[in-house]
Amino acid sequence: MTRRTTLLRGGLATAGVVGAMAGVHALRRAGAKVLWPPVRDEYRDENFALIDLDRAGEVLADDGVCLATREWGSGDADATVVFVHGFCNSMESFHFQRRHLAQRWGSRLRLVLFDLRGHGRSGTPETDTCTVSQLGRDLLTVIDARAPRGPLILVGHSLGGMAVLAAAAHAGGLFAQRVRGVALLSTAAAEVTSAGIGQLLRNPAIDGFRLAVHTAPALVQAGRVTARHVITPILHVSSFHGPVSPTLSRFTTMMIDRTPVESVVKFLKAIELHDEAAALPVLRDIPALVLGGTRDLVIPFRNSRVLARELVDCELVRLPDAAHMPQLQYPDETNAALDRLLIRAGVVGEDDRREAAGG
Repeated sequence: MTRRTTLLRGGLATAGVVGAMAGVHALRRAGAKVLWPPVRDEYRDENFALIDLDRAGEVLADDGVCLATREWGSGDADATVVFVHGFCNSMESFHFQRRHLAQRWGSRLRLVLFDLRGHGRSGTPETDTCTVSQLGRDLLTVIDARAPRGPLILVGHSLGGMAVLAAAAHAGGLFAQRVRGVALLSTAAAEVTSAGIGQLLRNPAIDGFRLAVHTAPALVQAGRVTARHVITPILHVSSFHGPVSPTLSRFTTMMIDRTPVESVVKFLKAIELHDEAAALPVLRDIPALVLGGTRDLVIPFRNSRVLARELVDCELVRLPDAAHMPQLQYPDETNAALDRLLIRAGVVGEDDRREAAGG
């Protein structure tokens, strides 16, 4: 091992400790809190690998990046729900929604999930393609390949919500003709650097990792333990608030850890530059759900309010104790809101409306 390599590793380790402490301390000062040990572990026996039973596939993006997909349901369903996950997550982050919608609505729905480029099982992209605009095009490519016909409901969380907005900017005609509803969870149309995520973007350790990724990406990827010391504590503390099931915590950390360090750094810049406000007129008259948590320090709830004001037929759901991962920590509330969106969007029949009202 060369002296330069040793020094770089030592520098990354130091930056990891200092950066993690600084980032987590800043978030906790702002109100983030995860209680440990938790009162109970309600998900100890939960099968978080349920999605592995769904049909697996691959879709090639317009630049050749391979996007991993999963599908549940048949092609003759009344509507297709397409899920778009968030930053440093994977399609498994919609575990509870995938399970609930399949059980609750059965053959009426078809479910399509995929991993964003550079995340989960999808391929590694070039740096200049790690943009929100490209993610919007990727979503359209998945729709064209996996749901080319019939009504659509689009569900986006965090970075995935930004991708839904970008897709609307690219394909207004598709949204007008086929998109019956959109769910935007813990996301924003623009100005994210003036919101909570600015605390993450301004972390000096992140700046150090940006430099290291460009100068020695292989070394940084090999030192994933050090990388986790910087990224994981910040993202985990900002994911939940209050008591958290240890099993759910491990499941979430696994998704974060699986994200390549290069992807983390590349997409941080994309989020920093993100501005999809021009897409809002396309969504203005489409039934919408905007859901956020008052404890979200990544995308504060005020961003949800701003987003909802731009949409005519919108239900704004405020979760008082939720942080940045409401679909995981508060699945019942999130699922109920999705059910209401499906009903408002008209993708279920009158019998289903009465059943939902009675249930």
